[in-house]
Amino acid sequence: MTTRPEPSNIDWLILLPIAGLLMFSVAFVYSASASFADVKYGSSEELVWNHAAKVLIGLVLMIVFAKIDYRSLQGISATTVLIGVGFLLMVLVMGTEIKGASRWVRLGPFNFQPSELAKFSVVLHTAHLLSAPRATLRHWKTGIVPVLGWMLPVVVLIALQPNLSTASVIFLIVMVMMFLADVNGKHLAAVVGAGAVIAAVYAVSAEYRLRRLMVFFGVGEDEPVRYQLDQALIAFGNGGITGVGPGQSRQRDWFLPESYGDFIFSIVGEEYGFIGVSLLIVAFVLIMWRGYTVAKKAPDAFGRLLAAGITTTLAVYAFVNAGVTCGVLPTTGLPMPFISYGGSSVFFSAIAVGVLLNISSQAGVYRRRSRTVAPQ
Repeated sequence: MTTRPEPSNIDWLILLPIAGLLMFSVAFVYSASASFADVKYGSSEELVWNHAAKVLIGLVLMIVFAKIDYRSLQGISATTVLIGVGFLLMVLVMGTEIKGASRWVRLGPFNFQPSELAKFSVVLHTAHLLSAPRATLRHWKTGIVPVLGWMLPVVVLIALQPNLSTASVIFLIVMVMMFLADVNGKHLAAVVGAGAVIAAVYAVSAEYRLRRLMVFFGVGEDEPVRYQLDQALIAFGNGGITGVGPGQSRQRDWFLPESYGDFIFSIVGEEYGFIGVSLLIVAFVLIMWRGYTVAKKAPDAFGRLLAAGITTTLAVYAFVNAGVTCGVLPTTGLPMPFISYGGSSVFFSAIAVGVLLNISSQAGVYRRRSRTVAPQ
């Protein structure tokens, strides 16, 4: 008698919270967008049906990529970055301008946000580059320069949209991945320091970004900038501990801009209270814990760094969005993963989670029982 190990199960403590967030986001988006959609489109359900369709597609993409061996992506990682860069160049040339920023490309009836593709393609290719032998990573030319050479074009093109927040987050994620890959600490510190200086100079180079920073640090009062944050804080205050109830938000009705997008977290706080937002944060903490567990147990360096990069991306976006809506961080335009209304973010985040689930299945995080078979 011999024992034949069966393939691993996927990590249900990642899959179930993600699926739950996506499903609950339909209710959140409907509540936050109903009044706006009724006035703009003549139907309160216009945006929620659009979002529900994207959630369904996202779930399908997640399942499909969970079945694809993550190692097969390593060979096309450079190609995905080049495609992302191509779309980012298209944004600068023929992008759709919304609220003073060109961040979308029109593809038929759809608006596509290339920064979402670029973000995860950089994570994928950085994991490939950093999976080189440790001795290679300790040298500046072989460890740092190749990563910067692929990352910087993406970061610069996104910053020119202008979208400093997304560019900064991509830079931060890559720095975290380099730290986990154990590149030379002095080299990494130099890159981080230079990046921080450049980001600070760029942040104050535009009047609207400078106003946001001044309001955040309490140096000045800018009514348009302060208004959005004040309305978000009022929403949290209205919600209290248990919330005013699903669909009962008052701030969504023309008080809080982007109530179904970047500031949907505050609507959740108003309708479901401190308990609701706490459960939301707990879900992301659980995903982060399991994601780094997958990274720790991954069968190779590429899988370890890719899992860590995906997990870091989701965690940074979630906690930065929550911090912004609570006034802990300066106002940015980062969505809440799996919760905010949108297509590109939902699709590429779902694909990334599918890849993470495939890594978990090969990492043996959960194992099916081995079955005993008779020798042939």
